[in-house]
Amino acid sequence: MVRTIATARIVMPASMVRLSAGRIEMSEVEQAWCFMAGANSIFTGERQTLLVTPNPGVSEDMQMLQNLGLKAMVLDKKEACAN
Repeated sequence: MVRTIATARIVMPASMVRLSAGRIEMSEVEQAWCFMAGANSIFTGERQTLLVTPNPGVSEDMQMLQNLGLKAMVLDKKEACAN
């Protein structure tokens, strides 16, 4: 996973490289390695599933980001609707 993320970052330096479904299977350390390799986004939400795959909740994600010294990106709703 880490090598794939690092490759994506090298090939597409301006892209959002997201961690998404299946993160519940990854430890915080594994997710930290992914961020160090170039991941810069996660899918999160109030519901703790993405389609049918279990996912950490918002509070767990915010705690992980704080533990890693990262800050959540706040997206303006107008901007999100325009994309």
